Amino acid sequence: MSGPSQSNPEPVHTKRQLVEYLEAGCKPPERWRIGTEHEKFVFRLDTLEPAPYDGAGGIGAFLRGLERFGWAPIEEEGNVIALKRDHCAITLEPAGQLELSGEPLENIHQSCSEVNQHLAEVKQVADELGLGLLGLGFNPKWRRDQMPWMPKHRYSIMGEYMPKRGNLGLDMMLRTCGAQVSLDFASEADMVDKLRIGLALQPIATALLAFSPFVDGRACGDLSYRSRVWTDTDPDRCGMLPFVFEDGMGFERYVDYALDVPMYFVVRDGHYIDASGQSFRDFLEGKLPALPGEHPTLGDWEDHLTTLFPEVRLKHYIEMRGTDAGPWGRLCALPAFWTGLLYDDDARRAAADVIADWPFAEIEALRERVPRTGLHTEFRGRPLREWAQQFVQLAGRGLAARARLSKSGHDETHYLDELLEIAERGESPAEELLARFHDRWEGSVDPVFREFAY
Repeated sequence: MSGPSQSNPEPVHTKRQLVEYLEAGCKPPERWRIGTEHEKFVFRLDTLEPAPYDGAGGIGAFLRGLERFGWAPIEEEGNVIALKRDHCAITLEPAGQLELSGEPLENIHQSCSEVNQHLAEVKQVADELGLGLLGLGFNPKWRRDQMPWMPKHRYSIMGEYMPKRGNLGLDMMLRTCGAQVSLDFASEADMVDKLRIGLALQPIATALLAFSPFVDGRACGDLSYRSRVWTDTDPDRCGMLPFVFEDGMGFERYVDYALDVPMYFVVRDGHYIDASGQSFRDFLEGKLPALPGEHPTLGDWEDHLTTLFPEVRLKHYIEMRGTDAGPWGRLCALPAFWTGLLYDDDARRAAADVIADWPFAEIEALRERVPRTGLHTEFRGRPLREWAQQFVQLAGRGLAARARLSKSGHDETHYLDELLEIAERGESPAEELLARFHDRWEGSVDPVFREFAY
C-alpha cells in the first residue's frame, strides 16, 4: 500500500481532469519500464514473533539502520514510517511487513540486481538486530490479534472501516505479503489490451506462485490463503473488474469505476482526515462531508487510486497484483513472466488471441477456485498446469524476442526457469511446504521461519 502522494496540488473540478490524469500515463515503447514491489514479514529470530515498531529490535530501529545505505527517512508524528532513495521507496504495511517499491527499470537483469542489492542491505541490518525476513503470502503462525500495528494514521482509518465491508480485511492488512509488477502502456487501446490479459491470466500467476497454505499454525486447505483473503476483504474495491471486458472500456470507464469506490481518507498538511465510506463524486462537487465546500486536488485522486485493490490496478501504469510473496529467487520470475507476455508485440497478440473467447464468468470462477486447487484446477477442459506451461513458454518467446542482454551476454529468458519447472511439475510451491509440514516438520510451521527466511 502506497503512502500519500500529495505531489500534485492542481485543483480538480471535472471528471475530464481525472481521465486526462490516466491518459498522461501513455508512453512510447522506448520509454516502457518494469517496476517490482515485494513485501516480507519481519520476525524476531529468538521467538519467531512479529517485530513490533518500538524497541531496540523493532521496525523503527530497522528503518533507522537502513539509512546508512543512503535512504532518507519519511516521518509521521516523529516516527519513521518509510524511506526514499532516488526513485525507490521502502514502506511499511500495517503490521510491519517491509515493502520495497523498486525503481522503474529497463530490463529484468536490472530488476534482479535491485532485488539482490536490497536483500544485502536488509540482511545486514536485520542480522544486527536479531531479526529475520520471510517471504510468504500469509503469516503462517501468528493470529490476527497477535500482530502489531504500525504508527501510520491511514491504517487506523482503514482498520476501523475494513470490518464493515468484509470478514478478512484486517487479515489482509496484518497477515499478508504479496509481490507485484508494474508495466507501461502506449495508448488507450494498448492499456485495455494489457488490462484484459492481466486480469484473465492473473489466476494462472496466482497458481504458479501460490505460497501460503498455513493459517494459525495449521494447514488451512488453501494453497494461496492470501488470495482467498482478497475475496472477502471489500467487494467495493477488490476483485476482477468485469467492465474491463465490455465494449467501450477505456480510461473514462475506469474513472467511473474509481469514482464509485468509497473513499478512505484525505490528507491535508500531513494529517489524515477520515472520509471512510464517502464519495469522491461528492468531493468533485465540493460536497464531501469530511471537507465541506472543498474540492479535491490531483494528489487526492492519486491517493484514492492507491486505495483500490483489484487483481490488476490502473494508475499511470498497470499493476499486476495477484501473487504471493515467496523465496528471493522467485522474485525475479514474476516480472519476467509479465514482461515477456506484454512487452513483445507477438507474444501479447498471441495471449490476446487465446483469451479472446474466454467468458468473464469462467475467468471469475477460475479466480475463485485457484486459491484452493492451484495448478490442479480444471479450466476449459484442461488442467491449469497445461495453460500455465503454454503462457510461461509464450513469455519466454517474448523475452527472447526482446533480446535484452546482461553484461555476460545472457537474455532474460532464464529468469523463467523456475516457473517452467513449477508448471511442468504441475504443483504449486505451497505443496512443497505442505509436504514438509506433514513429514519432517511433524506438523509444525516453525521450521518455515528457518528454511525459507531470506
